[in-house]
Amino acid sequence: MINYKGLRIESCDRVYAPAEDTILLADNLKTNKNDIVLEIGTGTGLVALAASLNSKKVLATDINPHAVECAQKNLQRNRIENMNVIQGDLFQPLKNEKFDLILFNTPYLPSCEEEILDDYIDAAWNGGEDGRRVIDLFLDEVKHFLNKKGRVQLVQSSLSDIKKTINKMETIGFEVEISAFDKFFFEKVVVISGKLK
Repeated sequence: MINYKGLRIESCDRVYAPAEDTILLADNLKTNKNDIVLEIGTGTGLVALAASLNSKKVLATDINPHAVECAQKNLQRNRIENMNVIQGDLFQPLKNEKFDLILFNTPYLPSCEEEILDDYIDAAWNGGEDGRRVIDLFLDEVKHFLNKKGRVQLVQSSLSDIKKTINKMETIGFEVEISAFDKFFFEKVVVISGKLK
């Protein structure tokens, strides 16, 4: 059990456990009390639950059905009423919904086929050969799900070309900054924050 800002978060089998990158995003959320927030890849739900403490409504999604079940249990455990959890891949489960803020701790680790376990938990870290497979799919779609002046916060590693992400976000109309980072012995993990111009 993890205690985070008064929230009690339980880890679950076959679900990405909250790690340094999870806490980095949770500690640096830029939420407002009137925000409608989407978190993609919620895992245990820690970031979405943290966002729910200072926003109007939160929708959390995950491709992993075990993560959806885990996040729902953590939602109930903490008696959060302004949040919902659904299963789906990236933006696939959404209809014509738009959000003020979209959060995503991306699967950013470069990986080859021999490293893949062929399990749902792979989706939490497997970024493909260059670490960008899911990041680029996300960036191709994200603008369509944001309200005017909408914002994005995503977590990424230096192993998957941070500069390329920033350039791509600027090209599609975001003002971008690195709003937080943490250094590890083989990589730098950053929170990239963007706001539509």
